[in-house]
Parts: sequence; structure tokens; C-alpha cells
Amino acid sequence: MTRTDVPSGAPDAPTGPSGLRGLRELAARHALLPLRIFLGVTFVYAGLDKLTDSAFLRATGSGSIGELMNGVRDTSAVPALVDLALKAPVGFAVALAIGELLVGLGVLAGLLTRIASVGGALISLSLWLTVSWAVTPYYYGNDLIYLLAWTPLVLAGAPYLSLDSLIRSRRSRRTA
Repeated sequence: MTRTDVPSGAPDAPTGPSGLRGLRELAARHALLPLRIFLGVTFVYAGLDKLTDSAFLRATGSGSIGELMNGVRDTSAVPALVDLALKAPVGFAVALAIGELLVGLGVLAGLLTRIASVGGALISLSLWLTVSWAVTPYYYGNDLIYLLAWTPLVLAGAPYLSLDSLIRSRRSRRTA
């Protein structure tokens, strides 16, 4: 007996929203949501952690941004980036922390997600080229992994469960 409700070549699975195909479509549609949540929470936490760490927000001393940058300067791929940060280490630390916070909040809310993701990728790239460049083997350095993790969000944005999708749907209703 041949089923007529299943296209030829398709597995014998129920169709529709309650069937296996519906679950697969739902999973595919929301596949980037766990990545958005992870990266968003991580970057919000990283930004808040920096902004609330008085030792980090100093030019010198144990645990300071200045100590960190001086420690990685000679092993970074782009020492000029470190030198630039060392001209105003506290300002750089505050800018980095606020950048991480804004990127994280943007990705969590799904607001300007592609732009926020580009920001996250650029932060991760700069940290990879400076702070974690000398980590061996390379896969122990988390900044490279973060850089690559931002890529799907740069490409796809947040098409579902986001302010971007809400804005897009309201615009399409107005023009229809």
C-alpha cells in the first residue's frame, strides 16, 4: 500500500505542524536561538564583569588591563593594536566592556542582530590577534572559537523570536 499524503522519496512520517516534518522545520527555524542566547549572555557577563572589576579598570597593577596588555604585547599577532590600547588602557577597557555589553544585549534581544554580531566578531577577532594569539595549541584559545561562532549570526541575523523579526513583520503589514 502506498501512502498518497507523503511526497515520493519522503520518509513515511506524518506531515504538518504536529508531525516529524513539522518538528524538523521548527528546529531548523530556531537553530540559531541557542547560539544567540549563549553568545548574548556570555558577552553581557563579560562586559559587566569588566565594568565592575576595579582592579581591571586600572592602567597598572595586578589584574589590570594595563598589566594584561603589557603581558601579551610581545606575543600578539598585531602588537600595534596592543600599543594603541596601551595609550589609554582604562578608556580602552571601558570601551571594550561597553562594546561587549551592547553586543550581548543586541543579540539577546535580536535587535540589529547582524550589526551586533559583526561587533562581536570584531571584538573576538581583536582579542584573538592580541590576547590569545600565542595560545598553543590554537584550539585552546577561546577567542578564535567565538569569532567563528559569530559567523552564522552575521550571515542569518535573528529571523525568529527577535525584535528584528517583529519590526520586519510590522513593516510588511504596513506595506501590504
